[in-house]
Amino acid sequence: MRLFWQIIILSIVGMTSCNNMSEAQGQKKANKLINESSPYLLQHAYNPVDWHPWGEEALKKAKDENKLLLVSVGYAACHWCHVMEHESFEDSTVAALMNEHFVSVKVDREERPDVDDIYMSAAQLVTGSGGWPLNAFALPDGRPIYAGTYYPKDQWMDMLNQFADLKNSDYDRLVRSADQLVSGISSLDDVIVTEVKEHRTEDVQTIAKTFLKQIDFKEGGRKGAPKFPMPNNYDYLLKYATLYDDASAMEAVGVTLDKMARGGIYDQAGGGFARYSVDDIWLVPHFEKMLYDNAQLISLYSDAYRLKNIPLYKHTIEQSLEFVQRELMDDQGRFYSSLDADSEGEEGKFYVWGAEDLDRIFPDALTRTVISDYYNFSSGGNWEHGNNILHITRTKLETAEKHNITLEQLDEMIASANASFLNERKSRVRPGLDDKILTSWNALMIKGLIDAYKALGTKEYLDLAIKGAHSLMNDQMQEDFRLLRNYKDGKASINAFLDDYALTIQAFLSLYEVTFDESWIHISKDLTDYTIAHFFNEDSKMFYFTSDIDPPLVARKTELNDNVIPGSNSTMARNLYKLGELLYNEEYSKMSHQMLSNMWESIESNGQPAYYSNWLQLHFDMVHPPYEIAVTGKDAIATAHEMMKTYRPNVVYLGDTKDSELPLLKYKYVDDQTMIYVCQNKTCKLPVTEITKAEELLK
Repeated sequence: MRLFWQIIILSIVGMTSCNNMSEAQGQKKANKLINESSPYLLQHAYNPVDWHPWGEEALKKAKDENKLLLVSVGYAACHWCHVMEHESFEDSTVAALMNEHFVSVKVDREERPDVDDIYMSAAQLVTGSGGWPLNAFALPDGRPIYAGTYYPKDQWMDMLNQFADLKNSDYDRLVRSADQLVSGISSLDDVIVTEVKEHRTEDVQTIAKTFLKQIDFKEGGRKGAPKFPMPNNYDYLLKYATLYDDASAMEAVGVTLDKMARGGIYDQAGGGFARYSVDDIWLVPHFEKMLYDNAQLISLYSDAYRLKNIPLYKHTIEQSLEFVQRELMDDQGRFYSSLDADSEGEEGKFYVWGAEDLDRIFPDALTRTVISDYYNFSSGGNWEHGNNILHITRTKLETAEKHNITLEQLDEMIASANASFLNERKSRVRPGLDDKILTSWNALMIKGLIDAYKALGTKEYLDLAIKGAHSLMNDQMQEDFRLLRNYKDGKASINAFLDDYALTIQAFLSLYEVTFDESWIHISKDLTDYTIAHFFNEDSKMFYFTSDIDPPLVARKTELNDNVIPGSNSTMARNLYKLGELLYNEEYSKMSHQMLSNMWESIESNGQPAYYSNWLQLHFDMVHPPYEIAVTGKDAIATAHEMMKTYRPNVVYLGDTKDSELPLLKYKYVDDQTMIYVCQNKTCKLPVTEITKAEELLK
């Protein structure tokens, strides 16, 4: 099947372009996307293409008019999505061809990851790769017959003509290809239910060695380019380095976090990380800023700071949270999805600086010289068009000594310079903001705030986490604990997916640990039970990505691997394990063990542990059962917070300020006395009253 489509692709590339008619002039007319809430869909609402949102109306139209579906998937911050829109979807000649032969559907992949997954799987089966924009041709019932990514205008028009001709001349062949593709898509998620495995220390060490072979120990991250942050990978390595006292793993984490925080992928002036670096040294970012990246990286730097107490990490946490509050948060504590890579039609224009900018912003010669040196300015630019991307290659001490100033003076100069850069940006055209609220991404940000609170003790972070959690419950949680995925302008319309439930449960369990408010555990259990009722596959013992109340797609998919965001099944398995420990719920624990056992052959044989890093953290817990630190008494919360300042990857905190319902805390509360119990496997040692003595018991 792939050979068949490769022949078609080669024939398309070799064709000459269709005639280039001039763009029709006249008043723009809105298409069916005008009533949508997604900023990405609204970007296309005045295209001459007769776009439809995904849904029964579009599928019915395709069937009634006997046309192929053309499904185009992207997201608001996607640079190449904008390029293809400008080149093709805003062109009346292209639009006329699309409108004549196809029912065209626009999909926001962030709102509808289920639809995206179907057609992305098709693209990977047909072409061996994927990305966005994702453009798929499908039968009227939605079954894909071909999928690819970005196409220049001429090639896109040739492709449109090719599929229009195939539909009329050889429709049976398209149907056979669709059948084969759907079969392939369905088989991608096949899981063999295995006997529950006994996990060993040797397994942990063998996989870690494979993982470390793929690390770039000079520049950090995985070897090669592009470089993605992949926070969960370094969560895993940080845990491994700590539990096994492994210097190589600690080095891998350290060099990665240092290089990212000093690189161009990090907005040195304003805080926050871009989605990835196009090179292998973290210098040139793809400038879009995503909530999910920043949320997870705040968690990662927070854990690393609790372990290493490195000032750079603290600065990165604080400045990134300033960015999130300034640019990605509304007044109700909800968090927006992303900032575009482009402004004024140019990628990165908002963030880069020319030499003339430096002269204007810093009239003082010494300040200008120091800041230019510290952020690696070049008169000819360190990027394209003579522009500079701020990045750091020298330490502060080296910079201060070079310019014969104190570290205190340098810190003041840098802080003042960053404020000046931000002030200068106020006069620039801002990148587009995708202001939709996504449940799963908000849950990641809530956890990021909690982890920052653990590391730095800043009460504001905890307050924001609680505020965000209440907004999420008020906006997206129904009385029966069904969640909705999206929220914008007072409306939530899309039924939630497995990642929304899994990450929300994870965030609420984290909230319990820093508040000892057991209502968060109760809500987590209710959400878990809803998820089991509506997502669990009794045959595979895993969870579907979509609920059983959703309209069916051509295949009901199961997300198994971890990626830029930890997979929904691995997160759910970790939630079940943790709830099983907290509630003494054996059924949850058995489900978690079974899920990991089902995945184990893939983890061992794949050779790419980076795509299973969240599963591997669950594996840690099963090899090294976590300590339960139960703190009771009037100062329980303050005592636990003091202990949380130290990074302990295999510890769960429980606490009782009075009348706890948790089994492990029963009969442990004593008036006017704070007691610390160090427990493991539901068995506790004799209580102590001092943190130092509790820490000795942990050793």
